[in-house]
Amino acid sequence: MGKEENYAAYKLNPNRALTQAQQRLKQEILDFCQEDPAEEQTVLLVEGAAGTGKSVLLSSAFFELQKRTKTERKVTQDNAKNYLLVNHPEMLKAYKNVAETTPYLLKKDFERPTTFINRLHKMQQQAAVVFVDEAHLLLSKKDSYNHFQQENQLEEILKLSQRVVLIYDNTQVLKFKSFWDEQRLAKVLEARVCKKIQLQQQFRIEAHADVYEWIDAFCQRQLKKWPQNQSFELRVYQDAGQMYQEICKKNKEEGLSRILATYDFPYRLDGQEYFVTANHFKLRWDMSKPQEKFAWAERADTIDEVGSVYTVQGFDLNYAGIIIGPSITYNEALDRLEVLPEKYEDQAAFMGSQNVPNASQAKQQLMLNALYVIMTRARKGLFLHAVDEKLQNKLQQLAQE
Repeated sequence: MGKEENYAAYKLNPNRALTQAQQRLKQEILDFCQEDPAEEQTVLLVEGAAGTGKSVLLSSAFFELQKRTKTERKVTQDNAKNYLLVNHPEMLKAYKNVAETTPYLLKKDFERPTTFINRLHKMQQQAAVVFVDEAHLLLSKKDSYNHFQQENQLEEILKLSQRVVLIYDNTQVLKFKSFWDEQRLAKVLEARVCKKIQLQQQFRIEAHADVYEWIDAFCQRQLKKWPQNQSFELRVYQDAGQMYQEICKKNKEEGLSRILATYDFPYRLDGQEYFVTANHFKLRWDMSKPQEKFAWAERADTIDEVGSVYTVQGFDLNYAGIIIGPSITYNEALDRLEVLPEKYEDQAAFMGSQNVPNASQAKQQLMLNALYVIMTRARKGLFLHAVDEKLQNKLQQLAQE
């Protein structure tokens, strides 16, 4: 694998070859964007699990839309502009890096949703077509800390846009302040003419279907039979330090290999160092560096850090070593995973739970979603170590059967 392929700019390169199925879907998106404006606003909802090529498709379609807009001037009316929004600072860096070297794209075409909403409200303008990547991260309530004063970011984007293309995955919702499920999304979109595209093909995990079926089941508390005879490396490590050394080796050989962990170890955004520990293993949590040009997963220095769900969501790795912290345990009697919200260090994710039905169950689902995000990053190999002794023993048992 060449070094170029280890950067998100390669993945998001709009000139990257698409499969025939992706080409058809891209054309469907463009046809939607170029339909005659209707009195009633329309929305295109693109749904797909992790690794199904959502961002690749979106980037390619947005580039083509911008190219046609600027060369043919057939898409927008009243000089309204098109935008791509993403509520994820690391993904925003990746898109802006692509814009630096791609004709027809400008850095200002890409924004955080709050920036877009506040600016267009202030200028009393409306956008033409708005693409939203990682729409499951849109705020569903007021958030003064992030300068969002309205009640729902999706509602505001709909008000400010003629057409909207949403990239959405219900299994990647991570916080109650951006709490989406099928019912809530349907309620916001019920007054719109909404078309849907469902992505099915797995592009990230280079393995037979039983590997990502095992991962999917694990993130739903189920422990299935271990996948056999796979080129994809699915391993369990008794020692987290040994797992880290193997990740360092893979990083030298292949690049883009990192240690990740569930959010079960203390961390604060106060400029101090915080550490992930597992027996004798100790490694620093990822440091917040918003000024860095490249995203966390792409920087060479982050091999000496542990990534969280917030730094790797939306990104590919070649190999990932996952430390499953003490909030995920094994129930021998029920032969399934147990999820313990009281041991989860990301308590900020639970703020606003009093307004959520079945809050205890919903908290557990957020934690399982976060587990799913970090366990679906790797393309070539996934290494696991569990802090909970019973879960570690069960994983080793499965791997040896």
